Amino acid sequence: MTFALPFPAIDPIAIELGPLAIRWYALAYLTGLLGGWWYLRFLARRTPGGPNDVQVDDFLVWATLGVVLGGRLGYVLFYKPSYYLANPLDILKVWQGGMAFHGGVLGVLVAIYLFSRLRKLSFLRLGDLVCAVVPIGLFFGRIANFINGELWGRPAPDVPWAFVFPHGGDVPRHPSQLYEAVLEGLVLFVVLHLLWRVTALRERQGFIAGAFLAGYGISRFIVEFFREPDDFLGTVAAGMTMGQLLSLPMILVGAALMIASGRFRSTEPNGGGRAA
Repeated sequence: MTFALPFPAIDPIAIELGPLAIRWYALAYLTGLLGGWWYLRFLARRTPGGPNDVQVDDFLVWATLGVVLGGRLGYVLFYKPSYYLANPLDILKVWQGGMAFHGGVLGVLVAIYLFSRLRKLSFLRLGDLVCAVVPIGLFFGRIANFINGELWGRPAPDVPWAFVFPHGGDVPRHPSQLYEAVLEGLVLFVVLHLLWRVTALRERQGFIAGAFLAGYGISRFIVEFFREPDDFLGTVAAGMTMGQLLSLPMILVGAALMIASGRFRSTEPNGGGRAA
């Protein structure tokens, strides 16, 4: 017996004012960045050694550049290197789509490193705070993927909550975007927040960042079993998708960082971070 839910007919354009068209995807990015900015301020004010409000405001620009540049270059290098080597100008055509979260992570890590060096902040401490914030953006981004009817799941004819996506053929499929929104977004956000509330763990610089890397890697690895592999790649090694292959280093690095974080305990007095 085949089950399928009708895909909600949501216009990818959320607001249209004459020639100006604002898409849900753009709103997702904007909401993720603004929500992350507010939450980063909240955490920084309560974390010894955290950045002040002005520094958080400045870092928002750095983080945005890290996400966009890293995400785009990650997609180019991880997913379609031969195509973009032959068509280098197409790298600039970001409006045609093509962003990789793993590349965005690397881009934000570079931004954290450069910003912390410039403002004389702890790289690990800033990394902890930023990583605790990232699931907010992940949640809204995956919801936007669902609204756009992209990055759909594998065929699931016997799953009651399967959807027939507009561009995914007439086969009911897993709504893998929603699985990712829950695991990578809501669940990971709650887990990291609870870990941050434990003073002993919050004082271990790098622990929250490690928990994020490992948590995201595990979540993504699991969801990839339900997500349709990219048609131009398929599985790449030992039956794994590119998303799974890129998640393995994240899990290993995250676990190692959590273990090593005991060597980098905060030496600043309790009582919260600085605020402008």
